[in-house]
Order: sequence, then C-alpha cells, then structure tokens
Amino acid sequence: MAAAVHHIEIWVPDLSRAVTSWGWVLNRLGWKDGDGWPGGMTWTAPDGCYVVVEQSPAMSAAEHDRMRPGMNHLALNAAGRAEVDSIVAEAAEHGWTLMFADRHPYAGGPQHYAAFLSNTDGYELEIVAPD
Repeated sequence: MAAAVHHIEIWVPDLSRAVTSWGWVLNRLGWKDGDGWPGGMTWTAPDGCYVVVEQSPAMSAAEHDRMRPGMNHLALNAAGRAEVDSIVAEAAEHGWTLMFADRHPYAGGPQHYAAFLSNTDGYELEIVAPD
C-alpha cells in the first residue's frame, strides 16, 4: 500500500468559528461534510482522507500558535491556479486572511503557485496549484 494520509485532527478553541472557516475551504476544495457531534466535525476528501476539527476539553491551552513547536501549517491541493485565485477572492468572507500578500502567489518560491491563508484562530493553510 502506498503512503498516504489517513486523517488529520485539529484541536480548535472555538468549534463554531472552525466549522465556518475550515468547513468553507474544505467544501470549496471538494471535501464532503462528514460526521458531526457536539464537540467536533469531519470533512472527507475524494481519496478518503479526512480532517477533524474538535473543541476538546483536554486542550492544555486556549489558543493556537503556529510559531511554537508542532505543526506550522497544512497544505492542500487545488485543481489549478484559477481555483487558488477564486479561493483567495472569497476567503475574507469566511474567516481567512491572505498572508504574505506582497509575495502572493509566489510566497513559496518562483515556481510554486499557492495562497497562504490564516484564519481567525491563527491556523495557517496553504492552497497549492499543481505544477
């Protein structure tokens, strides 16, 4: 079996905000709403990988800081440059802010067309156009 991501779980300080921001961008990229429960929600990619956002009572801090040890950001594929551009155009309405705007869409390098977004809770998401 080839290496692949099974799932990613993101603990969030506010489930409602997470469902608004993460749910919008994941749905926008073709992920489908999955199971929901009072403390969390899932979205499933066409390949079966899924993302969980959970407001866990076991969290040891009230906020996320991508600059601390741990995961800095999540990068997801877009269908192409047009999808990256349209997500950027709509992002602010759904709790996301464009990062590195002065270098967008090549903040990751001259051959890397992507958008780097940050949501209200400080999570960074990179939306990448295929080469």
